[in-house]
Amino acid sequence: MAGQEDPVQREIHQDWANREYIEIITSSIKKIADFLNSFDMSCRSRLATLNEKLTALERRIEYIEARVTKGLSPLEEASGRPWLWRHVDLTLYTMRPSHVAPPSKAPQLSPALLRTLGQKCPNLQWLCLHVADLSMVPITRLPSTLRTLELDSCEISMAWLLKQQDPTVLPLLECIMLDRVPAFRDEHLQGLTRFWALRSLVLGGTYRVTETGLDASLQELSYLQRLEVVGCTLSADSTLLAISCHLRDVWKIWLTVRGLSAPGLAVLEGMPALESLCLQGPLVTPEMPTPTEILSSCLTMPKLRVLELQGLGWEGQEAEKILCKGLPHCMVIVRACPKESMDWWI
Repeated sequence: MAGQEDPVQREIHQDWANREYIEIITSSIKKIADFLNSFDMSCRSRLATLNEKLTALERRIEYIEARVTKGLSPLEEASGRPWLWRHVDLTLYTMRPSHVAPPSKAPQLSPALLRTLGQKCPNLQWLCLHVADLSMVPITRLPSTLRTLELDSCEISMAWLLKQQDPTVLPLLECIMLDRVPAFRDEHLQGLTRFWALRSLVLGGTYRVTETGLDASLQELSYLQRLEVVGCTLSADSTLLAISCHLRDVWKIWLTVRGLSAPGLAVLEGMPALESLCLQGPLVTPEMPTPTEILSSCLTMPKLRVLELQGLGWEGQEAEKILCKGLPHCMVIVRACPKESMDWWI
């Protein structure tokens, strides 16, 4: 009887040994998978931070080079104003007072100054104006070679840009970036429809633009490929609805999550060309879509490659894991909003 039990006992012991071995292997695989997921999220975050630092460093180097190699420009001497400027390969020209002035006391630019700028830089493509009063300078006086126009903390007049103005002005303009331009309103936005080459539009803090005005303008700006609406009073849901109706070829969207809901985000489902989507906080409301709802909408976007979530407080949380795991084909970046720098070149 004992001889018959020995093989059975040996089989039982062998079975338990096999089970323990399988459990060890399974546990090790899970630990490796957890480590790889954690390593992946850490690398994405570090690469994004490194990219920001490199960009800031490049701008600092350009600024320092301009100060050292250029000194006082002919434009500065002609205008009698203390401008700091940088002009690289006739591509970028940045103008800013040597002191930071509030918008109400910003230096007023004249048509003669802009005319001199066009003469000194006949192939100018990128113009950045920081803290300047353009109320006496309509957009028609800007150099016709411009491809990118950036205004930061500038004053403009009601007639600065109107749809009825000469449609041949700035025929090459591809990108307009506005940040803290308080006078910019629906009429100006409607005036942008005259620029047929325009493909990129950034609206930052343009609180006078209304939802009705944005919808009406996007109907005629259907050729836009990049739209950023940040720090405005517009509802995210209404903005996304206008985008889904009129901008079917848009490839990059960046907007503040104020007023964003799951149904509002769902209108982007199936967007054929969308490659990059950024949702920026910190105004998170109870209607804010959950990570699962965001994942569900993103999975319907065939070309989505970058999903960035800023200032939502999801860094290192379960939400980040859900999105990274559910979107293996995308670069998922979850981070806090970068602090606004007081340095003008950042």
